Amino acid sequence: MTTSRTSRRQHNAPTINDVAKHAGVSPMTVSRVINDEQTVRPTTREKVKASIAALNYSPSVAARSLAGGEETRIGLLYSNPSSSYLSEFLMGSLDQAARSGVHLVVEKFGDDMSVAAVMQQLKSGRISGIILPPPLCDSQEMLDALAKAAIPAVAVATGRAPSDMLAVSIDDFQAAYEMTQHLITLGHSRIGFIKGNPNLSASDRRFEGYRAALTEAGIADDPFLCAQGYFTYRSGLDAAETILDLPNRPSAIFASNDDMAAATVAVAHRRGMDVPSDLTVCGFDDTPLATTIWPELTTIHQPIGEMSRVAVEMLVREMRGRPKPGADTAETHVMLDYSLVRRQSDAAPRMRPKA
Repeated sequence: MTTSRTSRRQHNAPTINDVAKHAGVSPMTVSRVINDEQTVRPTTREKVKASIAALNYSPSVAARSLAGGEETRIGLLYSNPSSSYLSEFLMGSLDQAARSGVHLVVEKFGDDMSVAAVMQQLKSGRISGIILPPPLCDSQEMLDALAKAAIPAVAVATGRAPSDMLAVSIDDFQAAYEMTQHLITLGHSRIGFIKGNPNLSASDRRFEGYRAALTEAGIADDPFLCAQGYFTYRSGLDAAETILDLPNRPSAIFASNDDMAAATVAVAHRRGMDVPSDLTVCGFDDTPLATTIWPELTTIHQPIGEMSRVAVEMLVREMRGRPKPGADTAETHVMLDYSLVRRQSDAAPRMRPKA
């Protein structure tokens, strides 16, 4: 397997979001106009076309080069509970799908659906490839079904990329290690941790990174400082309550995503605690939620939109018949860069941050 590590790209050309803002419509509406769907009102369609011309936005016509010249449809199958995460993921996917000249079909995989039913739906909808964001990126039943049906797929944000499938991710272990190390450097020695969904490999890697940083610093591993979450705000509330109920509570809590970190801040405020002077709180992902609460969250920036763009690129390349996974010239697993973004939710123990 060939692995490629890529820094976050700079998109100087106008994007689908730029066109949407210029036209005063949603990115989804722009996508519908580009894909010539008839559900857009004529006046809105003309407004979008005018914005496309004004910004010189030129989506690729890659679909015409695919077999038969037919419309190419790729699917984005989701069941992620975080609306902030999904919003960024969807915008990146729509943007790149438009640039690649393919039609993006967004489908929800509900709790009441079976994998067999979804596979039948994909086949009847003439879907040529699938993007799998978490948690579906780690569903072995889904991966096996796609492989059996010979439908190419890209696993996005998986902690352990399958050797026989395209994947794009970040180094979750190292990112969590660096955040924990950052907290230790601030002077924290009792650091709580809220785990992510146990069915996701990225959750394991983040927890492993947290523990590795503690071990390297000579800090004893206290299992009572860790609580199980599921990447939802509600689970973050319950986990934070459990950790803060400890007689010797921590001075910092690192949550495995921003939703659970935001919930931790809410619990702290409800208890009359100040964040960060009484409790430092850090998250993971850097979704819009990280900057819509107060204090704004220190977090790991995961390039969610960029990951979805790369996933679409990889899938289109695969469908064009370029080298398959395992070939020396193929990028089967692309690993993007992350960054630690420091905001107002962290400080040294019992110290308010300097203005």
